[in-house]
Amino acid sequence: MDRTGKKRLRGVDVAGLAVAAAVLSLAQAPAFAQTSAAAKITAAAPSRLPDGKPDLNGIWQALSTASWDIQDHGGQLGVPPGLGVVEGNEIPYQPWALAKKKENFANRKTADVTESDCYMPGVPRATYMPYPFQISQSPKAIAFSYEFDHALRVIHMDGQHPDPNGFLDTWMGDSRGHWAGDALVVDIRNFNDQTWFDKAGNFHSEALHVVERYSLAGADHMNYEATIEDPKVFTKAWKISMPLYRRMEKNVRLLEYECVFYLQEERYKNAPFTKQ
Repeated sequence: MDRTGKKRLRGVDVAGLAVAAAVLSLAQAPAFAQTSAAAKITAAAPSRLPDGKPDLNGIWQALSTASWDIQDHGGQLGVPPGLGVVEGNEIPYQPWALAKKKENFANRKTADVTESDCYMPGVPRATYMPYPFQISQSPKAIAFSYEFDHALRVIHMDGQHPDPNGFLDTWMGDSRGHWAGDALVVDIRNFNDQTWFDKAGNFHSEALHVVERYSLAGADHMNYEATIEDPKVFTKAWKISMPLYRRMEKNVRLLEYECVFYLQEERYKNAPFTKQ
């Protein structure tokens, strides 16, 4: 997709700011990494909002190396070593797709447009990038605001996905949520094929379908799972999981990570850009 397409789709996301603002005004104050790591988090009675639903409001962040590689990997310059978040540590690529993944890895410095050109990261990658995100919860919609790239995702808690033939493919997908007991389940479709799962070249097509599950495991941490399907790329569905942690610093908030401005400064050092 060219830069013009990016701007058009970003315009769709910006239009969602009106919905997000309404969600933010209603939000109330805050009251599987590896399977083994998630299993160590013992369940606890969640804090609840007046409607009885678990209170997910707050600023959260993953503490893992999944942003670099969602599978087990060793360290190298600029890449911390880490244990994978993929269940079983295997991604069931079709043969052609495995070759494409290896090609992506070889060209990762320029082929990963999230890192090289500041495009939005997609889902689930936005969840475990090394930047926090904020959840603002209301009964009809839940807004996810990400520090990276000012990305915004509004999860509609009623209604169905629009007809994919009449809906633009987007960087962050179309999110529809419901509660399954105390777990927030989010179904995401209508992606484009431009985002990756990590910096290591793990990728998908526009047929990507993600089902997320957010479950509070205590006052300040929750379990996150994402089941991933893409019949054009994978032979079967697969899952990632990790804990997410509430940021507890005094006056914590999302800050301004101006990726595009930083990129312009780096590439066009003599251009007349000024920071507002």
